[in-house]
Amino acid sequence: IAMSDATVLVTGDSGTGKELLAQAIHAASPRAARLFVPVNCGALPEGLLESELFGHVRGAFTGADRTRTGLIGMADGGTLFMDEIGELPLPLQAKLLRSISEGEIVPLGSSRVHKVDVRCLAATLQDLERLVALGEFRADLYYRLGQPLWMPPLRERRDDIPHLVAHFIACHVEDPASIRVT
Repeated sequence: IAMSDATVLVTGDSGTGKELLAQAIHAASPRAARLFVPVNCGALPEGLLESELFGHVRGAFTGADRTRTGLIGMADGGTLFMDEIGELPLPLQAKLLRSISEGEIVPLGSSRVHKVDVRCLAATLQDLERLVALGEFRADLYYRLGQPLWMPPLRERRDDIPHLVAHFIACHVEDPASIRVT
C-alpha cells in the first residue's frame, strides 16, 4: 500500500502504533523525500482546526494579520497524517472530502482555489462505521478513506516485544551492537 497514492485509514486501540505505521507507509512511499505532516484532529477547537488545515488569508478573522499556509498546503507533494479523524467536525469533513477527492483547498477568507497533491493517511480508535450510522461522520468521507487497516494491540503481537525492547535499549546505550535480546 505504501507504493500507491491511496488514502489509508488505520484503526486500533490507543497506543498501538497507528502513527508509527503511518510514518512507515510514508517512508516506504515515493513521497518519502517530502514532508510527513501530522495533525491531531481532536486536539484543536473547530475554528482553529479549519485554519490549521486549510490556511487563511490576511483579514479572514480577528487576529489574522498575515496569510498563512495550512497543514494541507504544507504537505503538498508529501503526506498528511490526520490522527483521531473521528473527532473532525462534520462541516470540516465536507471540506476535507473535497480536498482529498479533488486535490483542492480554499483557505479561510479566500475565494481562490489552490491545487494540492497530498496523500492522506488517517487514524482513529473510534468505530467510524457506528459514527456513520449515527450521522456523526460522513459516509462519503469514510468510504474515501479506504479499507481500514486494523493495528492490533501489543498483547496480540507478542513476537514484536523483543524487537521493541532491542530498539529502546539501543536508543539509550552507547554500543547497541553489544545488546542481545532473546
